[in-house]
Order: sequence, then C-alpha cells, then structure tokens
Amino acid sequence: MVQYSARLDTAFAAVSDPTRRGILERLGKRDITITELALAFDMTLTGIKKHVQVLERAGLVATAKEGRVRTCKLGPRRLQDEAAWIEQYQEMLEARLDRLGAFLERTKGASDA
Repeated sequence: MVQYSARLDTAFAAVSDPTRRGILERLGKRDITITELALAFDMTLTGIKKHVQVLERAGLVATAKEGRVRTCKLGPRRLQDEAAWIEQYQEMLEARLDRLGAFLERTKGASDA
C-alpha cells in the first residue's frame, strides 16, 4: 500500500478532527451552506471554511458557489483505501493475538512444574 500513503495521510488527517467528522455527518444527510455549518458548529465563517478546505483537499467534500452562497456536499472520494488499510491492520493485530494465545496455551503447564 505504499502508493497510497499520501492519500491515506491526507484522509486520516482530514477525519482526525471532530468538527470535520461532524461536517461529514451533516453532509451525509443533505447539502449545506458554509453559513449553516458555521452556525451549527458555533464557529466563524473563516474557521469553518478552513475545516471545509481540509476536507476538500482530501476529496471528501466538494463546494460550489452560487452568487454569494457557497454550498458544500459530499465529495467524490470514498474511503475504500482507508477501510482496506484498517482491515489489514486489524487482521495483523488479530493474528498477533492468536499467536500470543497459542503461546500461552503451550506454556500454561510449564509454569506449574
């Protein structure tokens, strides 16, 4: 997965912040304006725009400006690569725990002797 490391870093950094995760949750329900997001998160327009820009760079959000209103919607990027990385990592951890369990079973009687 080396070829995906920059994309993984960008996506994980984008979703590492609770405000940005909240933005994604809201966009999962409907498209929303920057102003509405700022009100929902009790932030300045500048602050919420910075969060949206991070999500845009990761491809998770797309914005469109119509007149003076900028509307956000979910972007084209899905998190398949990230989900695959998490699954691979989880499988590695489970395999290590299985080996530890097997070792403990093998050595259980050795400490009693």
